[in-house]
Amino acid sequence: MRTFHSVAELATAEGDDLGASPWHDVTQHVIDLFAEATGDRQWIHTDPDRARTGPFGGTIAHGYYLLSALPTLLDQVFRTEGVGSVVNTGVDQLRFLRPVPVGSRIRATARLDSVRVSRRGVADLAVAATIEVEGTPGPAATATLHSMVRPPRTPVSLTPQPIPATATPTP
Repeated sequence: MRTFHSVAELATAEGDDLGASPWHDVTQHVIDLFAEATGDRQWIHTDPDRARTGPFGGTIAHGYYLLSALPTLLDQVFRTEGVGSVVNTGVDQLRFLRPVPVGSRIRATARLDSVRVSRRGVADLAVAATIEVEGTPGPAATATLHSMVRPPRTPVSLTPQPIPATATPTP
């Protein structure tokens, strides 16, 4: 795993391949929980008996499950520490390219496509992410994830400061 300790350090890694996460099991239980949380209970995701005779030969992960798994998977690829905050600001070019069967294993790879640092030291990142399925050629999903990385704030003292004595005017 790669760790960045500042916005400046991130900027030096622009264009770098950041690596791959460990493999992650896609289980029916997790897909059922995702279906319950999102209300997307389509049978190709949640009904193993019916899905066996369907177009994919079994249940498959939701495309949006893959998107929602990216923060956890990418946290195993790279981290930013010593910064104020990291805020997700958007996703571009999201594509679901092939089904991900329940029972398979996925991982994420990442490349730091761009880092734009403002005068205030705030960085806008674009990370090209890919989800792969173990033993399957080509990606299952791709996306460019955007985030804003703020530098740490300088702490403000809340302790009352003494008021300086003023000179008394002379008559």
